Amino acid sequence: MDATAAKIFKDLKARQFKPVYVLQGEETYYIDRIASYIENHVLAEHEKGFNQVILYGKDAPVSSILTQARRFPMMAERQVVIVREAQDIPDLQKDPGMRLLLDYLQRPVPSTVLVLCHKHKTLDKRKELGKKIEQLAESAAFSKLYENKLPAFVEEYAAEKALAIDDQAVRLLCEYVGNDLNRLANEIDKVAMNVTGSITAEHVMHHVGISREYNIFELRKALISRDLAAAAKIVHYFEANPKRNPAMPMIAYFYSFFSKALVASQVADKSENGLVNALKINRYAVRDYSTALRQFDTTALEHIVGWVREADLKLKGVNAGAQTDGQIMKEFVTRVVLG
Repeated sequence: MDATAAKIFKDLKARQFKPVYVLQGEETYYIDRIASYIENHVLAEHEKGFNQVILYGKDAPVSSILTQARRFPMMAERQVVIVREAQDIPDLQKDPGMRLLLDYLQRPVPSTVLVLCHKHKTLDKRKELGKKIEQLAESAAFSKLYENKLPAFVEEYAAEKALAIDDQAVRLLCEYVGNDLNRLANEIDKVAMNVTGSITAEHVMHHVGISREYNIFELRKALISRDLAAAAKIVHYFEANPKRNPAMPMIAYFYSFFSKALVASQVADKSENGLVNALKINRYAVRDYSTALRQFDTTALEHIVGWVREADLKLKGVNAGAQTDGQIMKEFVTRVVLG
């Protein structure tokens, strides 16, 4: 678990509550999880009716939020005010709103637990609020995990569910889902509902919905091996099952893979350790990057990244003509394999 999140949870479980929490950043998983814990555990169930308020940023200017925060609890020791999507508070980045919030942060109501869930970005540190927030509130900023940190997250989350998980299952989840921690947790939850003891790759394939033969990993393997027959067979299957295999996420996945491969082609140390450190990838994926580097030089990888971008634009309707998603994917695959 993220070290800052772990410290916050430790204090919350010890019922050591801060008057203001500002949870921000690109990674929303820990923001949601901390806010959910506060929502569910700070107040007893019978206290929530009068003392727990959930607001949404787009509907709540700073003055409205602070009106709620300055109320005193009714028949309870404290009240909770949670502002979801706080990045949408209309006047949060304007001087009057910032001044109101800064004034409150300097003299918060001790019986209120105010939680601001500021998602997808952090407060602007060029402005006074962004500069002072860490001094005035329990502030935590969460960044997206690098790929090489994902296996530890998956193993830890599975352990929380009292489940072991084998290396192949970890690899499948990390590569299929990527670094979207909310989605990773949801997929593990899905498997955990149907498994006891230990999660295997078979469990992941069955419950997450990954075909053994026709999946994005097998397509990647076919592309970097320049096996046109295998790649065409997989893309044909995807075309016939578009709901389970939409083209846009696949193109995004290949953009990530081949962009990293392009970077790897210019790394001095191309050993497995060198690539893991340079690309911040997990060890499960490094062999495929090594294979790609044997098949494609830097110029070829530059062309492939260009073709990925072209396919992405076509899938969004730019210069696609009458081409279907399946035809766009077939064209991309053929270009990669044949060069």
